[in-house]
Amino acid sequence: MLNKQQHYIDGAWVDSLGGAPMEVINPSNEAPVATITLGSETDTNTAVAAARRAFDDWSITDKNTRIELLERLRSQYEERAPQMAEMISLEMGAPMALSQTAQVGAGLGHLKTAIRELKGFEFERGLNERSPNDQIHYEAIGVAALITPWNWPMNQVILKVVPALAAGCTVILKPSEIAPLSSLLLAEMIDSAGFPAGVFNLVNGDGMGVGSQLSAHPDVDMVSFTGSTRAGIAITKAAADTVKRVSLELGGKGANIIFADADEKAVTRGVRHCFNNTGQSCNAPTRMLVERSLYNQAVETAAAVAAKTEIGAAELEGRHIGPVVSEAQYNKIQGLIKAGIDEGARLVAGGLGKPEGFERGYFVKPTIFADVNNDMVIAREEVFGPVLTIIPFDSEEEAIQIANDTPLRIN
Repeated sequence: MLNKQQHYIDGAWVDSLGGAPMEVINPSNEAPVATITLGSETDTNTAVAAARRAFDDWSITDKNTRIELLERLRSQYEERAPQMAEMISLEMGAPMALSQTAQVGAGLGHLKTAIRELKGFEFERGLNERSPNDQIHYEAIGVAALITPWNWPMNQVILKVVPALAAGCTVILKPSEIAPLSSLLLAEMIDSAGFPAGVFNLVNGDGMGVGSQLSAHPDVDMVSFTGSTRAGIAITKAAADTVKRVSLELGGKGANIIFADADEKAVTRGVRHCFNNTGQSCNAPTRMLVERSLYNQAVETAAAVAAKTEIGAAELEGRHIGPVVSEAQYNKIQGLIKAGIDEGARLVAGGLGKPEGFERGYFVKPTIFADVNNDMVIAREEVFGPVLTIIPFDSEEEAIQIANDTPLRIN
């Protein structure tokens, strides 16, 4: 089992001061694979202080210096991509094929994009041709607390960390405590790339602990958070007292509208997109709205696609879907499937319980409900699992109305 109990603070790996250990669980077999430490308030304060000290110098570094360091990080990332794929599969259950391509690839793509944009960005520029003596100067916001989710680890971590560093901000990253191993590996890469001490810091912790501490900390200038709407509301309130900038990416319930004249593979694509990453994506099209003349055929096709969807452990090769990330997530999904059944939706694929042959691991049956209306819980709650609801419509106006009829708050 991996021992990952240190935080990365002020350019060094350090022991926690008062934090509690926590096991990281492999969702494919429910076995512990690593131990981390949930940071204490002292750890949080130490990391923020390091970032605050480093900010004055880092914020005025030459752009070419930042580009050179990010290019070194890119080289590290490319060299250690196979190890990164293994960490992502191990911590959150993405099958190796998905982890090696989309999961790791998303991080690399965002890293390349940030470097390209930094090369072309002018931090000091003239206002316009009519005001040649007026200047706009872009300055880094300050110390940025970056709180990331478990479902697409490097996609979200790189999207936050690299642009912040490129802009001249210093960073405290709090990855999801459920899936921290990939972020710890990234911290090793950042250290090897030679970023100055205090520019990047990582403190493991949960939302109630380190997350809340960062959100309210008077020396943090900005919080960027991706996760549930409930947590986003709490972060916004905690940040208000110190008038922080807050950037949120929260839950959703995506609608995929399929008209009768859609191509014959539209339904198949929609189901597969919903099930991608085992349904654990913010942009998953989990409500399929189908024009009524095509509806019965669409339900039949969707059920057939679900029946053919293969399930397997994350470490196996193949184009299967893996487990969901945790026991808590599995139980939440089972509760929502039961709610769909209890509300009278027609179950055409999947259902309650684990797939046959999967006694261990947080595996969920690829599930499809038909004859759903938009008042049902499964049409309004973000399931974050391989569960699709199919809803009929008669007109374009009705489809738009259904698509837009989502609660303001999705947990």
